[in-house]
Amino acid sequence: MRTLNLRNVPDDVVRRLEKLAALQGTSVNSLAARELSNASRRADNPQLPAALPDLQVDIAGLVDDLADQRGMR
Repeated sequence: MRTLNLRNVPDDVVRRLEKLAALQGTSVNSLAARELSNASRRADNPQLPAALPDLQVDIAGLVDDLADQRGMR
């Protein structure tokens, strides 16, 4: 296996990775390697996004509704 060093990872990302790793009882390195492995599989399936159905979701409306709901907290 090769070694990959990541630079300029935002502090909030590192904190969330540490939290996820702790919840799963694993190291940040193991968690990051697994997540990168899963994400890299998209390269093997370039046609996958084109095969997904268009659900005709109104993105602007969805964002507006979400903002409204967050304002109600």
